[in-house]
Amino acid sequence: MAVDTGAKDQRILSLQHLQVEKEGKPLVTLNTQVQGQSVLTIMGPSGCGKTTLLNAIFGQLAAPFTFTGDISINGRSVTALEPYKRNIGIMFQDALLFEHMSVKENIAFAMPPKLHSTKQAQSQAIDTMLQEVSLEGFGERGIDALSGGQQARVSLLRTLAAEPDVVLLDEPFSKLDASLRSQIRTWTFEQIKQRNIPAVLVTHDIEDANAAGGEIIELMPC
Repeated sequence: MAVDTGAKDQRILSLQHLQVEKEGKPLVTLNTQVQGQSVLTIMGPSGCGKTTLLNAIFGQLAAPFTFTGDISINGRSVTALEPYKRNIGIMFQDALLFEHMSVKENIAFAMPPKLHSTKQAQSQAIDTMLQEVSLEGFGERGIDALSGGQQARVSLLRTLAAEPDVVLLDEPFSKLDASLRSQIRTWTFEQIKQRNIPAVLVTHDIEDANAAGGEIIELMPC
C-alpha cells in the first residue's frame, strides 16, 4: 500500500530531560529525539521502568510513579494532554482485539472518519492492508477464529490504521513463535518507516533491538 507522508515529513518525538520516578527514586532518565522512520529501543531487566516509560509517553502514568521533563510530538508539547489527544498508537504483548467484532470491524474502528470518503473506500483500504500481511479474505472472520499470530497481525494493522503520529511497542512480538516473530517484526518496522512514524520499542530481546535498527538504550538493573 502506497503511503503519502509528504504532509507530515517532519514527524519527531522529543523526550526532553524526561525522568520517570517511583516514590522519588529515579527509574529512567532520557533526553533524546526520535525521528520519523526511526525506532528507539529501550532494553533492560524487568522492573526497571521500561513499560512505565511508555505509560508516561502515552499519558497513562499512575501512582506511585511520576515524571518530570517534557514530551513533544512534531514540535508540540503533549505533556499536559489527555491520552486520546496525543495521537499515539500502542501495541502490547496481547492483541487486545474486540471479540464481538469481525477482523474488518476491528480495523475500521481505529480509522479516522475523515480518512476515507465512503464505506466502500474504507473497506477497500482494509482489504489491501489484510492482503499485505497474508490475511486476504479474513475480513469477515471473528477474532476467536484466528490463531495467535493472526491476531497479532490484526492488532498491528488496527494500530497503524489510526494514523498515529507516534507508535509505542511494548514487547509486541514476545508471544509469537520464532518464525512468525521474525516475519511480523520485519513487517512492523517496514510499516513504521514507510509511514514516517517515530517509534519507541521496549524489549528483552537483542534480535528485536537489532532488527529495529535505531538507537538502543540499555537500562541498568534496579
